[in-house]
Amino acid sequence: MKGSTGEGEGGGRHAARVAAGILVTRVLGYVRERVFAHYFGNGAAADAFRAALRIPNALRNLLGEGTLSASFIPVYAALNEQRKDAARALAGAILGLLLLASGVLAVIGVAFAPAITAFVAQGFDGPRRELTTVLVRILFPMTGLMVVSAWCLGILNTHRRFFLPYAAPALWNVAGIAAMIGAAAWLSGRGLPASEQLYRLSLALAWGTVAGSVLQIAVQMPACWRLLQGVPLRVSLAPEGVRHVITAWVPLVVGAGVAQLSGLVDTFLGSYTGVGGLASLGYAQLVQVLPISMFGAAVTAVALPDLARDAIAEQAHEQLRARVALGFRRIAYFVIPSAFAFAALGPQIIATLFQTGRFDADDALLVGGVLAAYSIGLLGQSTVRLFASGFYAMRDTRTPVRIAIVSLVMSTILSWFFMRSLGPAGIAFGSSIAWTFNTVLHLYDLDKRIGTILQRTDWRTLGVVVAAAAIAAGLGVAADQFAAVWRPVPRGIAVLGIFGVAYGALTLAFRHPDAIRAWQSLTGSPAN
Repeated sequence: MKGSTGEGEGGGRHAARVAAGILVTRVLGYVRERVFAHYFGNGAAADAFRAALRIPNALRNLLGEGTLSASFIPVYAALNEQRKDAARALAGAILGLLLLASGVLAVIGVAFAPAITAFVAQGFDGPRRELTTVLVRILFPMTGLMVVSAWCLGILNTHRRFFLPYAAPALWNVAGIAAMIGAAAWLSGRGLPASEQLYRLSLALAWGTVAGSVLQIAVQMPACWRLLQGVPLRVSLAPEGVRHVITAWVPLVVGAGVAQLSGLVDTFLGSYTGVGGLASLGYAQLVQVLPISMFGAAVTAVALPDLARDAIAEQAHEQLRARVALGFRRIAYFVIPSAFAFAALGPQIIATLFQTGRFDADDALLVGGVLAAYSIGLLGQSTVRLFASGFYAMRDTRTPVRIAIVSLVMSTILSWFFMRSLGPAGIAFGSSIAWTFNTVLHLYDLDKRIGTILQRTDWRTLGVVVAAAAIAAGLGVAADQFAAVWRPVPRGIAVLGIFGVAYGALTLAFRHPDAIRAWQSLTGSPAN
């Protein structure tokens, strides 16, 4: 029992480092997006940049982080425990194959940018489509750079270096901020029409984004070089473990392809919602992804190597059930209140974050509605990778793919249906229902495989979280009525502050384990 407690505390510390790295990145990401909102607002240029960034990002996600971690880390970690020279050779071969694949895809993307843009953003008018095509050509080479960063993440996570790979993307944000501010300063006073200024500003941001990708790799590669004692880069299937990684990776790429296709479907549908519709989805997704990344991704990233070890332990099913249930409880504690805040206080949150410059109160109301619709699927989207990791740990990569395909079909149909009456919020609503269904199917299948994961105590604990979040949301809405005449930033800080304090106090009063742990971490003293 003592060892088990130590592992839990260690996992908590590692998750905290992941969350800290993500927090640094997300804070600077928010600054980047506030600067973006100030200069671009919620108009045509914002639509074009969101669409252009979505396409290479889909390839990055397809070849990188999630798929590579789930297939590479278990094989690399096992080899590293036994023969470090074999693990080093595996790392070099995988990097070589990743560079080759992403390089070929980047060339194809640059060459066929007009056709890709016409397909993905079919609902755009001529000027938006032309700008999107130019931006796609600039941004596509970023794909290969970001895949190398995902390889660095796999190496560093295996060696329990959790902070750096999740904080490194902060430089990507810094480069974008510098590009926008520098370009805006250069363009000011030149007497150019607003449309021409936005066009040139878009190009500057695109080039700054590519430069940020280079910086992101530059800060991680030295640590990887030291851990591997040099990187034996080669394009080969011969080193031990390469074929195992690829065998596990192909179904993951298919599964991730389904997820990325879902995002591209959202982009396609969003292009038909008028000027600002696609940008509204982008702003809302940026806020929505914060709790998913900070809590869902942090807990899952730390759990994956341990789940792989649990899967080969003597009491494999019991240990897997316990670890997945613990991860779910930790994620739910932070994500459920986020969902309630998004649903009840969406416009206020968006106004606080983005209402500046060209982004006005009407934009905040529109994007706040989209954020509220996304709140319905927040818990599902945050925990689905945790449940999928249970399958990955048992070397089953096919079940999550089958579930993802079913969910994609559901998401497409529902998003199209609700979009017709709700606009961008309808796309978010349909997507949220599908994500929830996706997670329920993962949990159901995993229960059949290893036994019931969430016990009665887990459901009672979840009920406490829901009740506390609902009460806190009610207090937040009441407080917002009194602060209605305040400016957006102080109003948002006051309302969200009341919400957060109320939720923390209620869960602490109910003796929720994660509330107690958070209190002890913050104060260094036991909760009485």
